[in-house]
Amino acid sequence: MADLFSSYQLKDVTLRNRIAIPPMCQYMAEDGVANDWHKAHYATLARGGSGLVIVEATGVAPEGRITPGCLGLWNDTQTAQLREIAASIKAAGAVPGIQIAHAGRKASANKPWEGDDHIAENDPRAWQTIAPSAIAFGGDLPRVPNAMSIDDIQRVKQDFVAAAKRALDAGFEWLEIHFAHGYLGQSFTSAHSNQRTDAYGGSFENRSRFTIETLEAIRAVWPENLPLTARFGVIEYDGKDEETLSESIQLVKAWRERGLDMLSVSVGFTIPETNIPWGPAFLGPIAQRVRNEAGIPVSSAWGFGAPSLADNAIRKQELDLAMIGRAHLENPHWPYFAAKQLGKDNAAWVLPAPYAHWLARYRSPTLD
Repeated sequence: MADLFSSYQLKDVTLRNRIAIPPMCQYMAEDGVANDWHKAHYATLARGGSGLVIVEATGVAPEGRITPGCLGLWNDTQTAQLREIAASIKAAGAVPGIQIAHAGRKASANKPWEGDDHIAENDPRAWQTIAPSAIAFGGDLPRVPNAMSIDDIQRVKQDFVAAAKRALDAGFEWLEIHFAHGYLGQSFTSAHSNQRTDAYGGSFENRSRFTIETLEAIRAVWPENLPLTARFGVIEYDGKDEETLSESIQLVKAWRERGLDMLSVSVGFTIPETNIPWGPAFLGPIAQRVRNEAGIPVSSAWGFGAPSLADNAIRKQELDLAMIGRAHLENPHWPYFAAKQLGKDNAAWVLPAPYAHWLARYRSPTLD
């Protein structure tokens, strides 16, 4: 039976364990370019012992960033800096992954600690947002986006393709497409945000078209031997849960048939008026249903920060990988903490030798 510290193979990539670090935005870039903050941050996380480190949501175009501080992957300067990060992750023994994204109508926002709202339209840092339809998210994100033309749709799909090529060139071995959290991909799939009357709106089939075509285009340029994954909100908790989940599973099946290798199961966050049942591992059963009915490996990143919860989710086959996010911000050596909690032999050796040797040899100073 697999557990949290079992190795995991997907395509030609093998992870040393089932612990993965999901994309967590740092909002520290300038003009989309990674800097010393990102280099130290990702190297530290990779040295903590996880099997996979996925670099934060990285905009495929300038207007696709959530904030002016978000990473980008549309030019050579950005690619060069990300190449150093991918290499540092791999050198630490983890697999380097990256999430490519377009924020859609949630773009042009202030950093979370500076308001987490739309930048004022008269602010020179702001830009015009785009989305399937001219419908604002609401709440602190009231700006009405421009409805995308067919030319806009084709351009953004090519932006995703170009970013995937750059990610490969930078040395990433695991690619995640951000189709979740009310950003552009999720907005196309949801009737809340997509009220188009052309081939990209209306029916479930039409609302699925943008993500299917984008996935197909990326799959054509991303190597078959490397994992192509996506993060997607399969449920909204808006009172239409069974309908949304059933449609989501059908869409995930269509993605799987077109080459998707794994799904990171999340919540839609397409509208602010929801009733999400936050709690430990609350998405575990949902992820397991997607896994079983769509026939695809799954991960999830919500509420698995307690080692026993993450381990149980793997053992119960709710998840193939446990995405451990904020717990790694609190403790970059979370895998060592988990190994001790779960009674793993030679727990210290989930860390690099310069740490593991001394931790294994001597009593922990924090226990004195």
